[in-house]
Amino acid sequence: MKDAAPETIYLKDYTPFGYKIESVHLTFRLHPTATRVISKIAFAPNPEATDKRFFLHGEELSLISARINGETITPRPVEGGLEADVPEVPFVWEAEVEISPETNTALEGLYMSSGMYCTQCEAEGFRKITYYPDRPDVMATFTVRIEGDQPVMLSNGNPLTAGEGFVEWHDPWPKPSYLFALVAGNLVNHPDRFTTQSGRDVELNIWVRPGDEGKCAFGMQALKDAMAWDEKTYGREYDLDIFNIVAVDDFNMGAMENKGLNVFNSSCVLASKETSTDANFERIEGIIAHEYFHNWTGNRITCRDWFQLCLKEGLTVYRDQMFSGDMRSHAVKRIEEVLQLRARQFREDNGPLAHPVRPESFVEINNFYTATVYEKGAEIIGMLRRLVGDEAYRKGCDLYFERHDGQAVTIEDWLKAFEDVTGRDLAQFKQWYSQAGTPRLKMSEEWNDGTLTLTFAQSTPPTPGQSEKKPQVIPIAVGLIGPNGDEVVPTTVLEMTEAEQSFTFDGLGARPVASVLRDFSAPVILDRAMDDDTRAFLLAHDTDPFQKWEMGRMLTKDMLVAMIADDAAPAETALDAIKTVLTDENLDPAFRALVLGLPSEDDLAQTIFDAGQTPDPAKIHAARKSLRHTLAIHLSDVFPTLGRQLETPVFVPDADGSGKRALRHALLALETLLDGGKAARALFARADNMSDQGASLQALLAAGLGQDEIKAFEKQWENDRLVMDKWFMMQVSFAAPDKAASTALALTQHPDFTIKNPNRFRAVFGALAGNHAGFHAADGKAYQLLATHLIQLDKINPQTTARMSGAFETWKRYDADRQGMIRTELERILATPDLSRDTTEMVTRILSA
Repeated sequence: MKDAAPETIYLKDYTPFGYKIESVHLTFRLHPTATRVISKIAFAPNPEATDKRFFLHGEELSLISARINGETITPRPVEGGLEADVPEVPFVWEAEVEISPETNTALEGLYMSSGMYCTQCEAEGFRKITYYPDRPDVMATFTVRIEGDQPVMLSNGNPLTAGEGFVEWHDPWPKPSYLFALVAGNLVNHPDRFTTQSGRDVELNIWVRPGDEGKCAFGMQALKDAMAWDEKTYGREYDLDIFNIVAVDDFNMGAMENKGLNVFNSSCVLASKETSTDANFERIEGIIAHEYFHNWTGNRITCRDWFQLCLKEGLTVYRDQMFSGDMRSHAVKRIEEVLQLRARQFREDNGPLAHPVRPESFVEINNFYTATVYEKGAEIIGMLRRLVGDEAYRKGCDLYFERHDGQAVTIEDWLKAFEDVTGRDLAQFKQWYSQAGTPRLKMSEEWNDGTLTLTFAQSTPPTPGQSEKKPQVIPIAVGLIGPNGDEVVPTTVLEMTEAEQSFTFDGLGARPVASVLRDFSAPVILDRAMDDDTRAFLLAHDTDPFQKWEMGRMLTKDMLVAMIADDAAPAETALDAIKTVLTDENLDPAFRALVLGLPSEDDLAQTIFDAGQTPDPAKIHAARKSLRHTLAIHLSDVFPTLGRQLETPVFVPDADGSGKRALRHALLALETLLDGGKAARALFARADNMSDQGASLQALLAAGLGQDEIKAFEKQWENDRLVMDKWFMMQVSFAAPDKAASTALALTQHPDFTIKNPNRFRAVFGALAGNHAGFHAADGKAYQLLATHLIQLDKINPQTTARMSGAFETWKRYDADRQGMIRTELERILATPDLSRDTTEMVTRILSA
């Protein structure tokens, strides 16, 4: 177990490793509890390094032997690894270690998943495989020999040779150890091929367990689409003879971009219409693209140190967002991205876990795979592109790839490419990487004789470790809509650089309505005084899809806040505006479904808290439930006609089909509140795809119905592990607030529940944390239940434990009783003997609020 009070690592202390690696040869002799790993590594002194200490990371390894230039040595064990005296000239290090994959429940390093060997080395898992300088700035070519009786044995790069009981692989591209991968087991492949733009033929495979072959076709097409898109959009061509994807059931993350051998959580690659929803298909498409795009933004060019994690992740998230927009709908994707950003990253920025996109320090790097690094990191790339323009953005990327191919680099290297291409000084822009928190943008307007003046004042609240904030560069996309609904000024990007700044629009015939922060041009919170009539006007006439949706969202949120605070009746103006958009056949059904969606209970709690009030989870739940019923009545006359228009007789998981189903399912959820579940039960009975079956079941559960259907669902899918994750999740997600904790507890007693599988644990406890009123029920039982299971899980899988502990991060929003109960549970977790470094850091940060 890792030390519970380890040393803090600081960005400012970075120094290069004392040695370069010319080549790595690894031999694996596979055994469930006694795998032997034999390493042969050619080191040479690094002339750029000042620290010549020869230190190799290593954890949970049994050292059998070590040699330098063929002579046996006895290394010195030290905290986190070993040291040795080495020559001042190039030398060869050899070591043999023994590890136990079968007992490695942390799912880091080499472990076993249902009899299959697999690895996860990002961020620091390779040190659990053999002694090595396990840091991203040490890059080398790898040759790997795997010996064992497994039918399929894979590693990075291209296959070299194979024989009875062994295979050899060679990766010609230098890579850090976190990109190493090995998979061995009883697997079958779904094959295909891809011809690159230069005419190279690439073999493609998705490797799965026998029986899953029929769930690979969509993922394979997504891979080929991503390869073609990256060539066209970024000029990036694949660089090996083979590209392998493997589906693994037990995996802490969604997927991993290991060079040429991507390891995927099964839920992120296996898809069929019978077992996967439209959301599953869309997620799989995006994740496959994300991991493939890492081949250049993360692999060929990697991070100098883990503080630069946002360099590879933020850039690659932005790339997969653009890909998904091209494949589906940019407008819909942008709204979905903002919903996720506000739900996860704004929440993070507003609490004890707030940190810069590039942190200044960390204790456990696994705790910084966060929404801030990923989603806010992507927003920064989007802002940069908006500021420099599309042409300069492409030139800057081309220069970055040309200049740094094969290197481990920093944020400064990335920005320097754009400074050199554009001549801009990006020093102030770089503050987005170093300054935590979500900027608040307060706006005022002045109209005077044909001139509209917009004034903005920016401020960022204090965050842990940063009490003072400097003005940011904020691109504010603005358009003006005339009184008759026509756009009189198209989208213009205002570049704000000061704490307060004014912008004028001259020569206007009549006072327009400003559409501000179009396409959500910056990750900020806009404070703008607007009445319902103005919002309804923009909802009806704005040409920017994001702002059109935003106005509907604000109308709905204001209505809900008034209902929560004063028991106000829902506003007819807002209900009519939503109905008008809903029935506009010129609008994308997926967009209309998003307009129909209500703000989440967590979002409402944060809104109330930001207004200086203490949110009451029970009142929030009741108001939202009441509004859903009122909305159902208000829209009931359009259910039959609109529902027929949205029928999709043949299931195709494309943008058109999924958009129609999204709107039809949103209407079904409302109709179920009025018809006692008649329409939902009928759809459940005839559904030939999981989108329809799952949506009808959720509609019933949300209405307090569906007990017969949930039993039938279990009987139908009891042998499909991924669908059963949905079964577990839905019951907790839609449980009544007073039943959420007891439902979760009962499910932990189900024979198919296992604490060792991250997907199954998240299906129950992620759903419990997401059931806002249930998790924050006044009796505190959900807090106790989650804390008890986190304590149990920490001894098995610290990474998942630490991430799940984030469910408590908003505890300071609530009343004193709830705060007291949560503090008790957090302190109980922290008092656990031998608590992992991962969980210790997270809980300590949460308690520090």
